[in-house]
Amino acid sequence: MKNLIILEGNAFDGVQGLILVAMVIIGILIIIVSLVSFVISIGLAISYIKYNRKKNSVGLSGEEVCRRILDDNGLNHIKVSKTGSLLFGNSYSHYFKKVRLRRLTYKKKSITSLAMAGQKASLAILDKENDPDMKKRVKLTPIVVFGPFAFIPIILVGFLIDVFIFNCSGIVTVISIVLGLLFYIYAFILSLMELKTEKKAQNIALEILANDGLTTEEEREMMKQLFRLYNIEYVNNMILALLELIYSILEIALRIVSNSSSSSKK
Repeated sequence: MKNLIILEGNAFDGVQGLILVAMVIIGILIIIVSLVSFVISIGLAISYIKYNRKKNSVGLSGEEVCRRILDDNGLNHIKVSKTGSLLFGNSYSHYFKKVRLRRLTYKKKSITSLAMAGQKASLAILDKENDPDMKKRVKLTPIVVFGPFAFIPIILVGFLIDVFIFNCSGIVTVISIVLGLLFYIYAFILSLMELKTEKKAQNIALEILANDGLTTEEEREMMKQLFRLYNIEYVNNMILALLELIYSILEIALRIVSNSSSSSKK
């Protein structure tokens, strides 16, 4: 019996070691991705401000360009509003039939204003044309937005079941952690699909602005750089969030294994 306890304790110690190694690896990755994210964010902020100070050749504000593109494509019913919200920012809402533009781009007659207004108006065009990627985006938006927030409630429910029904066995908690992680990864994959629609709208915006004579070739190159930085930041931030989640899960797993190991030695 004593030999069995020793073997069981060694097994727990081995698992703890593996978890600690995994935590170190994930921790290093988080530091690397965070540094990359910091550099990208600075580059994006500099480009955003730089191009927002540069007056566009057509002399139109973000609101005027957006309204023009929408009206030319039979989308007179889509509203264009100004927002100072950090949550929405420059965005298009299928549900509210509205394009939201930040205060910095709404009335500004800049390159940044053309880029943001054109891209968001192009999302409305994709919506009108029932673009398959846009239709998926609309259906999956609730999961992408609220999916990551479901992780904690799933674990909490699993923990409560573990405590009140299975006497703190830890099994249900582990299962709920796995389910929460799978749900988060699913939301992560869907968010990458959402990026595909964003990029498609960016290309449409560049094409419309070129065909309508609203931009010069030099201005479109600036806009492409801005879009490219946005896309890289989007993917980088998603990867960082996923790594941080995995690290948190490993911390929880380490506590469970440590508690189980202590119990088996008593």
